[in-house]
Amino acid sequence: MTNKKYRILAITDHHTHGGISSIYPLLRTMAKHPVCDSIQVASRGNPKNKEFFYDYTSTELMSLLVDDNFVPQESGEQFLNASIKTDFKDHDLIFLRIDRPVPDEFFEFITSHVPEDKIINRPSGIQKTDTKGSLLNFPELCPPMKLCSTLEEILEFYQQFPIVLKPLRSYGGKGIIRIVDDQAWEGNNQYSLDDYKSVIEESLSDSGDYLAMKYLKNYSKGDKRVLVVNGKVTGGFLRIPKEDSWICNMSAGGSTTVGEPDQDEIRIAETIIPSFLEQGIVIFGFDTLVDDDGKRVLSEINTLNVTGLEEAQTHSGKPVVQESSDLMWSYICEHIG
Repeated sequence: MTNKKYRILAITDHHTHGGISSIYPLLRTMAKHPVCDSIQVASRGNPKNKEFFYDYTSTELMSLLVDDNFVPQESGEQFLNASIKTDFKDHDLIFLRIDRPVPDEFFEFITSHVPEDKIINRPSGIQKTDTKGSLLNFPELCPPMKLCSTLEEILEFYQQFPIVLKPLRSYGGKGIIRIVDDQAWEGNNQYSLDDYKSVIEESLSDSGDYLAMKYLKNYSKGDKRVLVVNGKVTGGFLRIPKEDSWICNMSAGGSTTVGEPDQDEIRIAETIIPSFLEQGIVIFGFDTLVDDDGKRVLSEINTLNVTGLEEAQTHSGKPVVQESSDLMWSYICEHIG
């Protein structure tokens, strides 16, 4: 084990944490590791950090120290009262745990002050992998899909089977459209496809391409989040849609239950891991759905703010957080000077 002691700065936004966020148990556990000097956390939700997160004019931040009292608070008071003045540049490692939207300009700003190899996950890797379009690199693992830039391309793809449209940079189930039997569904709102075409065209004009994917009828079996840290699958859990919904995300009212990764998902992970590690993606999650043949296939990849460690631990009874912390430290000790 190295004699070096590491100072870590985690970048987050407490406004997006909700009731459960992996950042709390993971950072508390990492802070107890023998080679950890300290872990500080700075939030985009603290107005005092505006010059760093929004203006890109200062590398100074107000942060708080991670200790056993670092737990979720509905008020977010601990982040708003953060009292440690720190400089982004004065840390051995930066840990990105922040939700979209994150402009490319933010990534450019932070990498102009800190080398990319001292940031987990690496910003250039995030930009290449944390988009729906990254699934196109693994077509053999996914349902049939097509990147669509026009309404005509969407309608042509729809002629083959019912489809789901995903905006490339959406998250949390936002903006997803289902097209079945000439009806368009946005959440639980139903529209005639003919009437909805103008909405799709407007979205294409404003937000860019859609990833069109075959709609899988087995959605009620849930989507499974599988978690990977430093090249190893550490756990997983199922998200089940609420009774009147076809979207499994927790933000859409879904619930979680036991869901250990199966052999198909292990194979998916083994396919993705080598290229992701090469791009500096140390921790990521991916989602799977059951296809029409009853087999789990890749439907989503998340490399920016990876959630679910605590849920996986709760449902499996396994020490997912501790194992993930150990794997993080193994990577840090080996790769971060």
